[in-house]
Amino acid sequence: MIQKQNQKSFSLFTILFVLPILLVACAKQPDTGLASLDQMPDDVKNAPVKVQLAYQFAIANPSIMKQIPCYCGCGKIGHTSNYACYASGADASGKVIFDTHALGCSICVDITQDTIRLLKEGKNVQEVKTYVDQTYTKYGSSNMK
Repeated sequence: MIQKQNQKSFSLFTILFVLPILLVACAKQPDTGLASLDQMPDDVKNAPVKVQLAYQFAIANPSIMKQIPCYCGCGKIGHTSNYACYASGADASGKVIFDTHALGCSICVDITQDTIRLLKEGKNVQEVKTYVDQTYTKYGSSNMK
């Protein structure tokens, strides 16, 4: 009788406490890998590590970074997201065409660093965008329409 009661308690514990933890841990998170530094232009390879990491993240995660705005004023040069500070498109073979703008812009890099941090903390892309909007609007207008 006691053994059956212990089995029921264990099953209830598993269902109520362990299963939800496993489900959260296994939930699909955005792919937030880094592109190889080897594929970066020499200017990026010679940049400070913080800038290198921002380029590596942006290039590896265009679907995320195209949803994140920039507030450095780069909308005036045609940038439409934070991703555009790192890449201006792709050639016919699909190879990234790098933009050097973020090499000299700490706001672009800081936004990317915040994006990386917030995603690691479990925030979704919309929450990251909201944070960026609230934090960086003091520097100017968003480059996203």
